[in-house]
Amino acid sequence: MNNAEIIAKGQKYCLNVFNRLPIAMVRGEGSYVFDADGNKYLDFVSGIAVNALGHAHPYVAAALAEQAAQLIHSSNLYWIEPQVRLAEVLVENSAFDKVFFGNSGAEANEGALKLARKYAVYKGRPERQQVITMQSSFHGRTLATLTATGQAKMHQGFEPLAAGFTYVPFNDWEALQAAVNEQTCAIMLEPVQGEGGVFPADPEYLRQIRRLCDERDVVLIYDEVQTGLGRTGKLFAYQHAGVAPDIMTLAKALGGGAPIGAFLSTDKVAAAFKPGDHGSTFGGNPLVCAAGLAVMKIMLEQDIPGRAAMLGEYLRGKLTELQAKYPCIKEIRGQGLLLGVQLDRPGADVVQACLRRGVLLNCTAGTVLRLIPPLNVSHAEADEFMAVLDAALQEVLQ
Repeated sequence: MNNAEIIAKGQKYCLNVFNRLPIAMVRGEGSYVFDADGNKYLDFVSGIAVNALGHAHPYVAAALAEQAAQLIHSSNLYWIEPQVRLAEVLVENSAFDKVFFGNSGAEANEGALKLARKYAVYKGRPERQQVITMQSSFHGRTLATLTATGQAKMHQGFEPLAAGFTYVPFNDWEALQAAVNEQTCAIMLEPVQGEGGVFPADPEYLRQIRRLCDERDVVLIYDEVQTGLGRTGKLFAYQHAGVAPDIMTLAKALGGGAPIGAFLSTDKVAAAFKPGDHGSTFGGNPLVCAAGLAVMKIMLEQDIPGRAAMLGEYLRGKLTELQAKYPCIKEIRGQGLLLGVQLDRPGADVVQACLRRGVLLNCTAGTVLRLIPPLNVSHAEADEFMAVLDAALQEVLQ
């Protein structure tokens, strides 16, 4: 089928919940994807930060094929070797002791919230049910993670929401400190707010929160679904501030395109969960964990986080040059290869102008161009992107 045929069938048979661009992707290679009409695009969205090693990475593809021919699923009623091996790699390269695998970022965040609530009960404080999250945050679209998301527009039409959530301004230490009380069981945040407009947390703010949580025995949760696994220039974004949370959630990049989520916990907090407290039919199945192992091998052996830091600085420099040319660019922010270009106007027209020139770009929070390319993007591809962005801005401003 061509683009038009796929779109027509999709509009007929698929639930209308996505604002899709009028193209259908059928193949990918490295930093490029190809639609059903044969058009080629440089992908600076990378599946919304999922295809961190690009498309059809040969090592990941081979790992999936080999595992698919051996064992796709067996259930968590039994031990699963690829799951255990992936858990080991994640623990040995982080500040955590235990891992639970699910299928998505929302599931990972849901599990983290459950564990935080159960920890309060485990410690004899069942009245501790309040979870504090940040305004403009995004944590998922299940009912609990939607409630945790600090954006009122996303709550509309889904009331009554889950009870026990409080929102405070991001990077506002005084507001957070004032919100914590004897009912608080957890504080949950993104080290860089991605969907909210690419706003990094201040390192000292994160250190203050860590000290507060230690003093009050409050569980600190980092949602690293978007920032985790090299995106910010370190393997995990928590490493920038030098303090770790009690629970960290991952998804997106972990499977290199295969659907996997995970939350990692310290032994102290993980002790609250007992058999039957949580579970997942498909979570941590052999297929997706084989993909995760392949991704982690490349991440570590090829220092992909270091490459993301280097290319992020390169792109930031190019964007700063572009800012001098186009005053509509108000600010450039972010970490590594999670960069936000704040415009003084809606960014949808820029996205469309880039699309016409063969580049995929994302706009979030209405006015922020979000750059989330594969972490192994080349300098030449970065230059190609910048040339297209320059031309797109010129067209839109005219």
